[in-house]
Amino acid sequence: MTSTTPSPSEQQVREDLAAAYRLIAHFGLDDSIYTHISARVPGTEDQFLINPYGLLFKDITASSLVKIDLEGRILEPSPYDVNPAGFTIHSAVHSARHDAGCVVHTHTVAGVAVSSLDGGLQPCNQWALQFYNRVVYHEFEGIALDLDERARLIADLGPTARAMILRNHGLMTLAPTVAQALILMINLDRACRVQLAIQASGQPVRPVSPEVCERTARQYESGDSNRLPDSPEPNLREWRGLLKHLERPAPSSFRD
Repeated sequence: MTSTTPSPSEQQVREDLAAAYRLIAHFGLDDSIYTHISARVPGTEDQFLINPYGLLFKDITASSLVKIDLEGRILEPSPYDVNPAGFTIHSAVHSARHDAGCVVHTHTVAGVAVSSLDGGLQPCNQWALQFYNRVVYHEFEGIALDLDERARLIADLGPTARAMILRNHGLMTLAPTVAQALILMINLDRACRVQLAIQASGQPVRPVSPEVCERTARQYESGDSNRLPDSPEPNLREWRGLLKHLERPAPSSFRD
């Protein structure tokens, strides 16, 4: 292993990924040192960046991220290793879904709760409708340490889904960019929190017709309300807003 200076495109992905980790911590969606966000190294199909195992999300920086391949080999010198369960999940997705520039996995209270409900995510609120007929499920097999599970996870994910509920476990989103995958996760967790609040009220749910559910999902997919002129990133407006949370005084910058 030799240490190399990241290309400009890799450095940008590193900064975006470190920012995503810190935003997950900022919004309280982290789980101690567990769960993971990964991003594909630009220009490769078999390398990705992931968190150093043992650091809190609020402390992750661009330079502390660990670069590994689909075999789990660490490709550059690092004082850290990676979470074996994180490798299992993220290597599976990156190996099969080349459109997955970023993969976000969380264990939020609301996400784990909804993942443990037999009915899963319900189309009962606007955030949930973003995922109408667009979220898939993977059965719980224990802590994801068995590499054989990767084949079953890939099969359940399929070729197009961008959101998965891992039964009795948590949530996962994937997208071409860090910004898109993170915002999907924020919205998926919000949908779960609202569902639980509705169910806790004991009141009947106001139904939404399938036609309106599908229309709303397509509106979210278009990204038009968040798109800036001449930008290929549909979530750039929101992403820039989210980054403002990280500009306040902190012990270190995610860009370091």
